[in-house]
Amino acid sequence: MRTAILGARVIDPASGLDQVTDLYIDGGKLVATGHAPSGFAADQTLDAQGLIAAPGLVDLSVALREPGYSRKGSIATETLAAAAGGVTSLCCPPFTKPVLDTSAVAELILDRAREAGHTKVFPIGALSKGLAGEQLAELVALRDAGCVAFGNGLDNFRSSRTLRRALEYAATFDLQVIFHSQDFDLAEGGLAHEGPTASFLGLAGIPETAETVALARDLLLVEQSGVRAHFSQITSARGAELIAAAQARGLPVTADVALYQLILTDEALIDFSSLYHVQPPLRSRADRDGLREAVKTGVISAIASHHQPHERDAKLAPFAATEPGISSVQLLLPLALSLVQDGLLDLPTLLARLTNGPAAALRLPAGSLRVGGAADIVLFDPQASTVAGEQWYSKGSNCPFIGHCLPGAVRYTLVDGHISYQG
Repeated sequence: MRTAILGARVIDPASGLDQVTDLYIDGGKLVATGHAPSGFAADQTLDAQGLIAAPGLVDLSVALREPGYSRKGSIATETLAAAAGGVTSLCCPPFTKPVLDTSAVAELILDRAREAGHTKVFPIGALSKGLAGEQLAELVALRDAGCVAFGNGLDNFRSSRTLRRALEYAATFDLQVIFHSQDFDLAEGGLAHEGPTASFLGLAGIPETAETVALARDLLLVEQSGVRAHFSQITSARGAELIAAAQARGLPVTADVALYQLILTDEALIDFSSLYHVQPPLRSRADRDGLREAVKTGVISAIASHHQPHERDAKLAPFAATEPGISSVQLLLPLALSLVQDGLLDLPTLLARLTNGPAAALRLPAGSLRVGGAADIVLFDPQASTVAGEQWYSKGSNCPFIGHCLPGAVRYTLVDGHISYQG
């Protein structure tokens, strides 16, 4: 299939390209920009006048819920939701049932993702068996099965010695480790950011130090072991400062933030809506401002959805008994464009944090419009708007943004030159 995309404003943060031009696709690859190659005859032509063409978005955390949690989502439904949000490549965390700690589970996920064909999927393997934080998973076998990095989520290693050994082992094989830094003891039983809102509502608090204490420990162990590390779901301004200091010292560390942390604060909990129940929690306005600044400067080089779909019943209990998480990958691009609309980021910087930033953090073959590379492209209309929830593909409707009018609309998502979503 040969495709010509004509007249789009092409923005590729990886190369600095930002101009109105044409793109030419053949055999799933981007074969030329500007002028068609000799003898090129398009099988389909996309009129992209007024649209922006960018590398397909790269989302570092999308819970696909399969295997084991089919009531919450499936690989087919959640990758379609991702494609509708402009995503062409995503990483899925190891919180499946059974846990993604064997080659068989990794292969099942990859096979079903290929069958669905909506996005490319890069599994994150479990760092420890069963995510118990006691014994190492078979990391090399998982790598060979397709896992691109390894993490334990918020199920932390209780023993710093065991964690140190795990990091040293990973460093030996140049495997990347993903940290979700939260001190178990400081966070235990907590539901919301420790501050005036939690006190007013009578909710048990999780202090900022739950993140910063664990983060400081993790960074010191990264320095000692030499492992490549990515810090996921940074929530506090102090946490971002610790990442910046580590990068200034030359540590091989990158970081991401959940998109909703750049938009919401703990004040959203004032009506006890369980739609805002997330872990780690929404934090203060000062934290949100600090995170926004870290994204702007590139200390945090990736914005991710941290999509966690749930069935309806999971959010119906009293706040403390509900399951944390927001279903948001389908709104990744429109929600992110609200940061441009509000003057917080310019468009090329935002796209960098959604494309080549996350791809570089985990060394993924994605996130750029390189001639000869995969034709993974999103075409969107910056002048249109999206009413969240009008068409909803995720099984999880646990999204506080449903009904909101958001800037921008995804028109086409192409994976290997194939249209996987058309809006």
